[in-house]
Amino acid sequence: MSNLDFDPRAAVYARHRQAHPVVVKELIASGLFGPGTRVLDVGCGTGKFAARIREESPQAEVWGVDLVADMLSKGSERWREHAGGVIPVQADSERLPFAADMFDIVTCANSFHHYPNQARAIFEMHRVLKPGGRLMIVDGYRDAPWGWFIYDVCVAGVEGAVHHASSREFREMFAQAGLSAIAQKVYRGPAPFLLTEAVAAEPISALPAPHLFSLLAAARRGLEETPPKR
Repeated sequence: MSNLDFDPRAAVYARHRQAHPVVVKELIASGLFGPGTRVLDVGCGTGKFAARIREESPQAEVWGVDLVADMLSKGSERWREHAGGVIPVQADSERLPFAADMFDIVTCANSFHHYPNQARAIFEMHRVLKPGGRLMIVDGYRDAPWGWFIYDVCVAGVEGAVHHASSREFREMFAQAGLSAIAQKVYRGPAPFLLTEAVAAEPISALPAPHLFSLLAAARRGLEETPPKR
């Protein structure tokens, strides 16, 4: 199969269809859902996944964040349908406009490869999590030959400056941000994807100064580094 025969957009849509039920199942299994549970979906787009979380747990409070106003606008009907339960916010994943220790769960499904400073984004996701809260990130699995072809060749060729982090890169960024109990699962199929999840440890404000400084330095490097060549 040549690049011309393969439609990377179809692979991305297939991954969305596969990944969303997986993350919902993991959320249910975590036992974190309950009355008043606060969930943040980063890179929410039109709000499809954020709304699905709300439908699964009607008493949860769900926020959706996306940088692109047009994406949020395209989900206007969905926001109206779930008014008061799913709240759209236009904001940068690397500078989340929320207080520290605010959310029980942070999800990021299939948008992470667009973030130019991925370490900084993970640091921010950890910052807004309560101690013991859960971070779950899903993105394309590019470590095997088929995934590499889909994401590093086809998708990158169409979408341009994107970076699908390897499983090792995810583990390193999660650890660097101070998250604990890091676990990963690979889901095979026509558009393989990787789920990386971890638990928020102590509030960032309560970390010892040397550790806090190291995390801030890592986040700063993420802002300053030039994104790797695709």
